[in-house]
Amino acid sequence: MPTQLCPHPKYLNVRCFRCLPGCMSGASHYRSFRMSMKVPPTLLQLAGQSLLRNEALALSALEKLPMELFPPLFMEALTRRHTEVVKAMVQAWPFSCLPLGALMKTRDLETLQITLDGIDMLLSEQIRPRRWKLQVLDLRTAHQNFWNVWSGAMAEYWAPQAKSRNQAEEVPPWKGVKQPLRLIVDLNLELDDLDELQIYLFEWVQQRKSSIQLCCRKMQIWGLCTCGSRAWPIHRVLGLLELDCMEEVVVHCPWTLCALGMFAPYLGQMRNLCKLRISQICVSENIDPDNYKQLVATFTSQFSKLGCLRKLCMSSAYFLHGHLHQVLSCLEAPLESLSITHCLLEESDLQCLSNCLSIHQLKHLSLRGVMLTHVCPEPLQILLHRVADTLKTLDLEDCGIRDSQLTALLPALSHCSQLTTFSFFGNRISMSVLKDLLHQTARLSQLSQELYPAPLESYGGLGAVRTGKVSQHCAELMDTLRARREPRVVLFGIDPCPQCGNRCVYNMEGILRCYWMAA
Repeated sequence: MPTQLCPHPKYLNVRCFRCLPGCMSGASHYRSFRMSMKVPPTLLQLAGQSLLRNEALALSALEKLPMELFPPLFMEALTRRHTEVVKAMVQAWPFSCLPLGALMKTRDLETLQITLDGIDMLLSEQIRPRRWKLQVLDLRTAHQNFWNVWSGAMAEYWAPQAKSRNQAEEVPPWKGVKQPLRLIVDLNLELDDLDELQIYLFEWVQQRKSSIQLCCRKMQIWGLCTCGSRAWPIHRVLGLLELDCMEEVVVHCPWTLCALGMFAPYLGQMRNLCKLRISQICVSENIDPDNYKQLVATFTSQFSKLGCLRKLCMSSAYFLHGHLHQVLSCLEAPLESLSITHCLLEESDLQCLSNCLSIHQLKHLSLRGVMLTHVCPEPLQILLHRVADTLKTLDLEDCGIRDSQLTALLPALSHCSQLTTFSFFGNRISMSVLKDLLHQTARLSQLSQELYPAPLESYGGLGAVRTGKVSQHCAELMDTLRARREPRVVLFGIDPCPQCGNRCVYNMEGILRCYWMAA
């Protein structure tokens, strides 16, 4: 019965489906409902099936085909590999955006080739087809709902004038000027093994540079090649893109400082970049000091051009040692998230961080793996005071913080009223100071995840863990916290195993277990 599929009485009316997108799984829910009711196909569906039985008729009918029939007919033509119909439909596409990526299977080169052949036919036309509105070919996996809502009788809900957050990206109509067609992609570059689809796309765009814009919103880079023998080294790919469309860049591979300097001019053109993550920037011991300073300056100066940057993550970026001020002084807009992890920093770097104008609205801060053992706590104290009203997550794992430093930080930490996650594993803190820490964090009502180190008293003379002591001390600390408030998630962790890297933790159920802790 339909009432088993959905509690809403309006679903009993076959013609009323306006709330379907917000209920369960949208179009799939509707299809299940239709199957249970054995409702016959709609007139649009029957018309599409009839057209595809006669390809010549389908081709001749496209000029007068209702726009409501285009998406379901396009899907059916792709599925049945009616190549000529697909190409003709691309030329007569009545919407400004064709979200092809949502229909493509992984590495679906054939679908891409068919569609691009249709675009080639468009580009070769001296006079545009009367109905052509296509301005964007979207190859991302987004916009699945565009196809779902057009796949059945819900076309009535998607009237041509309707606007919805589920619609594919809309762009202004043509105004008589021949503008480039935009291709939107998300790129995952493994340059040691570029897949055939990416190579085909790059070569196709390269040959049509004057009439095609390749726009990438999100890019992940897993390798770097700058030698001339490669067909598509990283600098050639970056040179092909409309870089001011870039919103997110993540570099997963180790780069030298020279490679970072090569990347810098392209970074400076990414004026709408919101998120940047780089890691493993190695500095050669043999590099000339003057060259070193010049390369660092070349890279850091680009940050002054990134007015939209809100999330910055630098991990194992060893060039930051003594040079963090060059990055921070160039930031134009307030950061929302800052992560500087597994880096060597001087006390002057932390002083620059605490005085940085762009951190006053910071919500997420991570200094994981930055050794602070011999650093004065005052800069971090000032930093916590400045972000106390906005900070939600604070990660100080494996920073080597000692009792005296933590004691100095406690007043500032207790004012971080919005804090939801506090990660403090891997610091050498005594039982008495940990109790003081728990008394302070007990005031933070928003805390939902707390990760504390097991106290120093849980270790033997040579640093060996005494599991009995761990359980005893952590149970006592948990009682201390529960006496002040009811915690949500609290873990006490011992030092990671030097062989496997796993960390044993004492949980709220009083059980000591071994967990793999993500970096």
